[in-house]
Amino acid sequence: MALLLLGVSILTFALMTASPLDPLQTNVGQVALGSMSQEQVAKLEAYWGVGTPPVERYLGWLGDVLHGDFGTSLLYRQPVLEVVGQRLAGSLWLLLFAWIISGILGLVLGVTAGATRGRLPDRLIRGYCLLISSTPTFWLALLLLLIFSVWLGVLPIGLSVPIGADAASITLADRLQHAILPALTLSITGVANIALHTREKMVDVLNSDYALFARARGESELRIVLRHGLRNVALPAITLQFASISEIIGGSVVVEQVFTYPGLGQAAVTAGLGSDMPLLLGITVITAAIVFGGNLVADLLYGVVDPKIRRGAARE
Repeated sequence: MALLLLGVSILTFALMTASPLDPLQTNVGQVALGSMSQEQVAKLEAYWGVGTPPVERYLGWLGDVLHGDFGTSLLYRQPVLEVVGQRLAGSLWLLLFAWIISGILGLVLGVTAGATRGRLPDRLIRGYCLLISSTPTFWLALLLLLIFSVWLGVLPIGLSVPIGADAASITLADRLQHAILPALTLSITGVANIALHTREKMVDVLNSDYALFARARGESELRIVLRHGLRNVALPAITLQFASISEIIGGSVVVEQVFTYPGLGQAAVTAGLGSDMPLLLGITVITAAIVFGGNLVADLLYGVVDPKIRRGAARE
């Protein structure tokens, strides 16, 4: 995990360094720069690190991170960890809700499709998954926004809280209402991969010798699915569920832009377009650590779900 995080930080820094965006023109403006003195421009260049060699900048950032300091955001003028903490708090419920709903729906649809392979439910579920997997996330977000906010007017058109509302008057219901459409978009797009993989595993289980033996004993198809199928699809389902954390976080970048939702994804876009190197590096490394941590949890849960893996590890 440490080596992967190091590689992610190096790649992010290299991409930001190769960006054609000029941080001074992007954040100050060409007209304002033309009216400044050379001393003022030199101070701005020092602030944005324009004249500092890239290797020196990266090693300086890495040394600070190893001491627990992710630096200060150049745009927000606050410590990076504070900005990430504030934005992650806004995105956490959104990401968690989408992650849980997509996992449950994906498992249910995958098991249903596998149990009814070749029949109408299976064809409908596969068609739905293929359609969703080929649909751009931003287009789906715009479609839901058009239907539920513009045409029907039942859900807010954007933001995370009502416009102009006092902070003390904002309730949990207001926050949940504003999070419905972004979470729904992420949930819908996250279902396809889990459902299709679960279906394939369920088909393999139902075609196995022990499923054939269970039918010969007179067990019903429903009992075979519940008793034998779910046990065998649980392990790959856990893997897919925790692996989907990266898809949920990646999708949130686009979704939060469409719904103007002030979360971690929107902060990442702002940092990238504004050449805020410390903030973008902090967001990238922290979200990568969350993804790697999810994969680690999946590995640890293997032994809980499958006793054979636990006993094999004990023998080794």
